Amino acid sequence: MTAVTVSVLVLTCVLGVSAGGLHVDLAIVGCSDTDGEQAYNLDGEEVWYADFVNKRGVDPQPSFIDHISYVEGAYTQAEVNQQICRSSLKTGLEAIKDIPLENDPPSTPMIYSRDVVETGAENTLICHVTGFYPAPVKVMWTKNNQNVTEGVSINVPYPNDDSTYRQTSRLEFVPQPGDIYSCSVQHPALHEPLTQMWEVEVEQPSVGPAVFCAVGLTLGLFGVAAGTFFLIKGNECR
Repeated sequence: MTAVTVSVLVLTCVLGVSAGGLHVDLAIVGCSDTDGEQAYNLDGEEVWYADFVNKRGVDPQPSFIDHISYVEGAYTQAEVNQQICRSSLKTGLEAIKDIPLENDPPSTPMIYSRDVVETGAENTLICHVTGFYPAPVKVMWTKNNQNVTEGVSINVPYPNDDSTYRQTSRLEFVPQPGDIYSCSVQHPALHEPLTQMWEVEVEQPSVGPAVFCAVGLTLGLFGVAAGTFFLIKGNECR
């Protein structure tokens, strides 16, 4: 797959604003490496645009209104404007080509298991990272300090509301007590990878209730035995 970069320059000009009627007359000139646009708008409605494919000016206004007329050479001037626009675009690209992009580093990755951890049961480790620009990030996994590539997947970057990105990597694994996993994230804005560790910890069943039940049962039996003893002694004394 070939990556295609499109550069666009758009120039807008407010031709006139009437304070009494609150009207806005707007001219738009835009161009890219392969395409162009010129249009005039009044109060948000397009009243004329240049059709560069068929080489003519187009008046899209409906027939039941008084049309705004444009001079004979409007389309010719639009073609001249395209040449100026492309020249300005080329000059601008040359001026900024050596300016480095502003990179946003990702946050410290979050790592957690998809399901409750059970020894010997298949599970998934999830490593989530967000807040980076540009996309994507590179995520690497280890198990007990050994690189892991089998069972690893990563989704495509998703945009956040602040124009940064987020991405999630997954590792299919079978947890065993004492195993230690790590998720490391690489990005151009980082001097060194961000790494988060995760250790297999199997939840043990609570013994508290069982102990209390056993103690209670024992005390109860002692109580029954003591009551029986005193009942027998009482009958013997009669």
